[in-house]
Amino acid sequence: MRLYGEKRANLTRFFAARLRSTAEAEDLVQDLYLKLQALGDIETRDDGSGLLFHMANNLMLDHLRSQARSSARDARWFDAKTTAIAGAPIADEPSAEDVVNGRQRLAALMRTLGTLPPKTAQAFSLHKLEGLSHAETAAAMGISRSAVEKHISTALKALMVSSR
Repeated sequence: MRLYGEKRANLTRFFAARLRSTAEAEDLVQDLYLKLQALGDIETRDDGSGLLFHMANNLMLDHLRSQARSSARDARWFDAKTTAIAGAPIADEPSAEDVVNGRQRLAALMRTLGTLPPKTAQAFSLHKLEGLSHAETAAAMGISRSAVEKHISTALKALMVSSR
């Protein structure tokens, strides 16, 4: 550990020169310290500088390989989630902001649906949410098709007002 303290500045420069990033260099110097700490006291024939820099080089190579794998994985994910139109990437999924806005609108609509008269809410749910036809909804509720249409119309008007 004494050698690490003496060579820390040199190790930081070693990493920074190769990685072109002081932040990454500092991280790797810290990682090297932890590896040395785990090894405990080791005996070497010379002052140990060669071993220290060999460990540093291996740590840097592992870091670069990890970055390459991460970049490849990110590129594959990006390619899978986007489509190019006229050379510009277009996301296949909505943005996080659109997802949040959609969830908020859905919550508001569901609250409004909860304030509707029970038959109106039931007709709307059966037809719009469960996908039953007007005739199937009427049969399930035991009311006329015309009554189902009126309930759905009332529900849609209430939902339109609440979404403004």
